[in-house]
Amino acid sequence: MQLRTYPLIENCMKKWTSNFELGETLTYEQKAFFDEHGVIVFRNFINQETVKTFISEMQRIEKDWIAENREKVNGIPLKFGKDEAGNKTIQRFCFMNQYSAAFKGLLEDPRLQVLTELLYPYEGRIAEDEKDGLVFNNYINTANSAFTQMGWHTDSPRDLFLGQKIMPMLNVGIHLDTCLFENGGLRVIPGTHKQSMIKLLFGKKYFIDNSDDDKEVGFDIYSGDLTVHDGRTWHRVKQSPLIGEASRRRVMYVPIITGKYKPKSENSKTPFYHRLATKVPR
Repeated sequence: MQLRTYPLIENCMKKWTSNFELGETLTYEQKAFFDEHGVIVFRNFINQETVKTFISEMQRIEKDWIAENREKVNGIPLKFGKDEAGNKTIQRFCFMNQYSAAFKGLLEDPRLQVLTELLYPYEGRIAEDEKDGLVFNNYINTANSAFTQMGWHTDSPRDLFLGQKIMPMLNVGIHLDTCLFENGGLRVIPGTHKQSMIKLLFGKKYFIDNSDDDKEVGFDIYSGDLTVHDGRTWHRVKQSPLIGEASRRRVMYVPIITGKYKPKSENSKTPFYHRLATKVPR
């Protein structure tokens, strides 16, 4: 399938490569590419020293939260698993920016603020204390892994569960591990951010459908890269064929959102869609 390309972007057998880098402003090519496809990759957003700092901060917080038997943060459940040695681990953290100066500083990076322009004409904001805050995913495939992939979904229906209309949003990923195309990882169906509401809600079986799609594309993602996808875009995480440390995928996500300001606190109730997550086949 031939897909339209822009300078610095090429398509090869469903794998796209990118030489875009995120600066103090967005270029015309970057805006145009995202407007058409609903996804974009920026290389070298953070350096390797910063990657090490973020991993160290995650490990510190994980140790503290496991020791205190913490199960939720601001009403959002943590997700747990086990490493290769059988030790308890946290696979999905939330609101990390509220527990670390390093993560708080990340959300204050002016380059992230620049990304709000991708929501024009809406006025976007970084969800520091809304949704799930800064999320940290830390997954590794082991022989006993129960969660190895995430089926097709969009991020938009969460608004419906919260009793509000679907609003434009961005999901920004900061990748701490290299994940090459052939090793699974993020897959998207370009252009689906402009689909009809019917296709957005019923185009695929949410989280259940893990099948390949003729229109999907992926990327070679390198440690330090940043990805952005429109919340209305169909995407999934394809299972890695690797086992053990080679399969580890640590990604931080922060939403850039629009609409009414709705902060979370320790008194917040658990959203219904998080309860449904326990029913989703892995």
